[in-house]
Amino acid sequence: MQELPTNHRLLLAARPTGIPGPENFAADTVPARAPDAGEVLMETTYLSIDPAMRSWMSEKPLQNKNISLGEVMRGGGIARVIASRAAGIEPGDLVQARLGWQTHPTLNGRYLQKLDLTLGTSEDWIGPLGLSAVTAYFGLRDIGGLRRHDHVLVSSAAGGVGQIAVQIARIEGCRVVGIAGGARKCAFVANELGAHAVIDYKAEENLSAAIARACPHGIDLYFDNVGGPTLDAALEHLRPGARIVLCGRISQTLAAESYGVRNLGRLSAANGRMQSFLVFNYHDRYDEARIWLAARHRDSSLQQKLHVLAGLQQAPIALGMLFRGENNGKLVIRVSDDLGPR
Repeated sequence: MQELPTNHRLLLAARPTGIPGPENFAADTVPARAPDAGEVLMETTYLSIDPAMRSWMSEKPLQNKNISLGEVMRGGGIARVIASRAAGIEPGDLVQARLGWQTHPTLNGRYLQKLDLTLGTSEDWIGPLGLSAVTAYFGLRDIGGLRRHDHVLVSSAAGGVGQIAVQIARIEGCRVVGIAGGARKCAFVANELGAHAVIDYKAEENLSAAIARACPHGIDLYFDNVGGPTLDAALEHLRPGARIVLCGRISQTLAAESYGVRNLGRLSAANGRMQSFLVFNYHDRYDEARIWLAARHRDSSLQQKLHVLAGLQQAPIALGMLFRGENNGKLVIRVSDDLGPR
């Protein structure tokens, strides 16, 4: 095997008390580890920056095991195989996995998924074919029971999951309203994603009143990415049989005290239902979602805007940007420029 490269890593050095940033991480370098039987050595090309990362950094995360201090920061992405001792995986293959914030991870081959480049490029696999898009697909269809002509409301509509949810609902013949923060993001949701109406929550003193104007006939399906007061406001406008999909709660991730939702009685009055989910539970059906998403991406009815920062050292900065709402699209880190076939 060729000489082993140096593995540049970012380790969790301190647990954040608010928005995470570079001060919470330490950089180091170690020799990359040659793969043992069943393992694969890779070069990371892209990393995805996602809200769940903040919870993993906490002492007591809401889900999954937390990251220990001194451990490589957890995160998923795309990598190119350098050396393999795993059946069915060859040098040069592009794979998707939970790589961690490092340039040259060595992982067990059973945790890797080879990219089907007939469906899309490596950049597509971090974007419109990635887990954010797959999350939107199953959240709307399986949890939300999406139906043609539904009146759909999506919060964080310019975010990684939200922008795909808006477009799926539009493609399926629904009336879609998005909630986003700031004129630039709202213009993107309206003009590029095709939402029928957009609410700028930063410009509204009364979010419930704004929802009433944008959704004059009420809401059949609310795809919630933020929780808190936004969820409370949406509950006031449910139509009979409404469904609420609890996908994320980014507004509560940094809250000193959890917001107490007051309008749950509206859910009972509408004979509605509210359900959360984890996309990982749909692992056996990822191909179903990606085949559908790839077809819509090829015919240009679905897109995903990426906000790309270059270099592993940008990952802590990007995570802080995510919680300040400074990203303009799904945040990803391009770790290596040596991407090969796209």
